[in-house]
Amino acid sequence: MKRTANIGALAAMLLAGSLAQAADPLAAISTAARTDKAFSGFSAERGAALWERKGKDWSCSTCHTTDPRQAGRHTVTGKVIKPMAPASNPARFTDSAKVEKWFKRNCRDVFNRECTAQEKGDVITWLRSIKP
Repeated sequence: MKRTANIGALAAMLLAGSLAQAADPLAAISTAARTDKAFSGFSAERGAALWERKGKDWSCSTCHTTDPRQAGRHTVTGKVIKPMAPASNPARFTDSAKVEKWFKRNCRDVFNRECTAQEKGDVITWLRSIKP
């Protein structure tokens, strides 16, 4: 009986940890970034610069606008993109799986590669710093 209770407690702790990471994707990204010995934290300034950096054909701001508090529009499909700044769209950066999916897709589209944990953390830090 005691073993079952311990397994249940462990499962609850793991679930709580999973939900915490789902609620704050920056926590998972931070864990990944800390594997690089040169990591010294995320920077809103670097995030803003990456947002404007042109990749192969465009930058993040090409579709998401230079003001992430505003809705954007996909350059190719014309699909409306809700604002990226959590100040304007509180649902942003609340689901780790979605965050990873979209960073993977968009970084490949813009930079022809996946973004590093440092770059992801910098962009999220910048977007979260934007006030309404």
